[in-house]
Amino acid sequence: MSSRRDHPLWQLTLARWRIFSREPSTMFWTYGFPLLLTLALGVAFRNRPPEPVDVAVVMGSGAEQVRSELAGHADLHVLVLDARGAAEALRIGRVDVVVEPGAVRTYRFDPTRPESRIARAVVDDTLQRAEGRRDPTATANQLVTEPGSRYIDFLVPGLLGFGLMSSGLWGVGYLLVEMRTRKLIKRLRATPMRKPHFLMSFVLMRAFFLLGELPLLLGFAYFVFDVPVRGSIALLGLVAVLGSLVFAGMGLLVSSRAQNVQTVGGLINLLLLPMSVCSGVFFSYTRFPASVQPVIRALPLTALIDAMRAIMIEGASLAAIALPIAILVVWGVIAFSAALALFRWQ
Repeated sequence: MSSRRDHPLWQLTLARWRIFSREPSTMFWTYGFPLLLTLALGVAFRNRPPEPVDVAVVMGSGAEQVRSELAGHADLHVLVLDARGAAEALRIGRVDVVVEPGAVRTYRFDPTRPESRIARAVVDDTLQRAEGRRDPTATANQLVTEPGSRYIDFLVPGLLGFGLMSSGLWGVGYLLVEMRTRKLIKRLRATPMRKPHFLMSFVLMRAFFLLGELPLLLGFAYFVFDVPVRGSIALLGLVAVLGSLVFAGMGLLVSSRAQNVQTVGGLINLLLLPMSVCSGVFFSYTRFPASVQPVIRALPLTALIDAMRAIMIEGASLAAIALPIAILVVWGVIAFSAALALFRWQ
């Protein structure tokens, strides 16, 4: 038993834990910040009643009739303005659509604004119904607000992936270079250990931190926002561990030759910022041009988030997420192999 406790890998991993537990700021950024970010974005993008549509009616013949017909709709806020005032209100976004009464009713709206296009459809439907139009086929509305279709359900897997990436890059890469600048690595080199043991101790600590990160954020999202996990929690945990190891390996890679914290900080941001924007953390990467989407899907953060969203929202099985897992494995092998080959003690 004593031989196992004296093993370099065990002692190095234990040292990583002691360093981590003695830094309150590190504890906050690992466990506290993801919860605060989830709470803020969950409240900001919570399900709310439909916003009223702001409509301007141009003064003139028929304006009062149009105003009265629209005023009967609870979701419409109607203003009667002169032509110049209506144009200015539309330009600055005070109203979503302008109605100009006449023999041919004219709608002025901005087609690049989704709310303006929706306002045009709502206003036209209201006016035509007031004039006696009837639907040719009977219809009914069924409103869907169940968990899984909300923005917060889309957001939580993205925040999980973002947290794993940032913790892996900063918690491994930055710390390793800081130890190098303080000559700590040079001292450790004199001990009976091998380079793989030293580097693997950082990776094992990242996997250990995940035991707290994943349940904490998932539990918070479930109890505060009722975010479901439709698939296997065990499979979700395995994917999270794989993602954590991949980004820990990338953290080792960016720190393998960096001589100071400024250099490694720049390298980490070079990896972190593009993936934070492109990989679907806060919005779907399908908004980007189709020509670049294959490149985006090949990024490790995209693969991690896609797999976690598929498990949480769709209840996907292991076979259904085989491609994202394969992408993560390839990135992990490349990162660890390159880090072992390039790492320098000083």
